[in-house]
Amino acid sequence: MRKKLRVAAYAVCVRDGQLLLARSPAPDGTLEWVLPGGGMEHGEDPLDTVVRELDEETGYRVEVTGLLGIDSSHHTSRRGGLRGPVDHHGVRVVYEGRVVGGELRNEVNGSTDLAAWHDLDAVPALTRVRLVDIALKLWHERPVDGRVFAPPPAGPGA
Repeated sequence: MRKKLRVAAYAVCVRDGQLLLARSPAPDGTLEWVLPGGGMEHGEDPLDTVVRELDEETGYRVEVTGLLGIDSSHHTSRRGGLRGPVDHHGVRVVYEGRVVGGELRNEVNGSTDLAAWHDLDAVPALTRVRLVDIALKLWHERPVDGRVFAPPPAGPGA
């Protein structure tokens, strides 16, 4: 079985009761909302990753104001393409960020197609990835060990 490790960095940016999210297609083509951020490049610091990714996906320059926590996700996929099953381990560093410049825009030719602010109260009704819920729990609860459990969202895109 092939093993795959992916380390990524994301930011929770809340302003005036709204959360900044990006929209990305799921493997089945369904559009779902994700936290802005993404995979680290070899040799890149996670903080630099989140600043770069937010600029790429949203057009904003952000200042990282805190480390909220780390989410570790481990699962095995029976379908790994031509190379067989994959044992996937994702490590996601979640920061809190504040917009300090730039202008909201959509990413072109990237992993997302739309960036938008959403009322915090409206987030539960969105088709979103589980990391959005985990990151919001980290932001609300600020656990000392930087870990929370968030059940998968209900409905499509869960």
